[in-house]
Amino acid sequence: MTDTRIRLFQEEDWDEVVALEERAYAASGLSEGREALRSRHRASPGTCFVLEHAGGFGGYLLALPYPRFRCPDLSLSEEGAVQGSDREGNLHAHDLVIAERARGRGLAHRLLRHLEEIGRAAHCRTLSLVAVRGSQVLWTPLGYRARPEIGLPASYGTEAVYMVKPLEPAVTDPMPGISPGVDAG
Repeated sequence: MTDTRIRLFQEEDWDEVVALEERAYAASGLSEGREALRSRHRASPGTCFVLEHAGGFGGYLLALPYPRFRCPDLSLSEEGAVQGSDREGNLHAHDLVIAERARGRGLAHRLLRHLEEIGRAAHCRTLSLVAVRGSQVLWTPLGYRARPEIGLPASYGTEAVYMVKPLEPAVTDPMPGISPGVDAG
C-alpha cells in the first residue's frame, strides 16, 4: 500500500481526530472530547499515530503504556491517572478509528501491526484494549482474549470487555546469513 503512511501526530491533526472520534462514538455515549484525547497523546506521544491514506487523513490510533488489567477512564483526562513508572510491560490500544472513506481496506490491522512492532521494541509483554459495542468479535481473531472478570470504569457502559494479547518478543536472527530451516552444521 504505497498510498498509505503511518506517522506520529502533528498539531494540525487534532481537528480531524476529534471530529472522527465524535462521529464514531457520540451516538453511543462513548465520545471523550478533545482534552481527554489530547491528554492520552501527551501521556505517550511516541505510541500515538495518524494514518495517511490516499493523500488525506485516514484515521488514528491512541495508545499508551498502562498497567495490565487497568485502562483509562473515558470521563477523565490522563494527567495523574496512572501513578508510578512500573507499567508492567503493557501497551494499551486506547482508541483506533479509521475514517469512513478508508474503511474496508485492512488499515486498522496495519495500524495494530505497527503498534505491535512498537510494543516489541519497547519490550512490552502484552497489548490490551477495551472492546466496546460488541467489537470483541473483531478482536478475538487477532489474538486478543476477553477478560470479563476485569472491572472497567462506568464510562465504558455495561457491555464493554477488557481484552489482552500476549506480545511475543521480536525474533532476532542468531546466525546472520543463514536462512531459517537450513542446517548450519
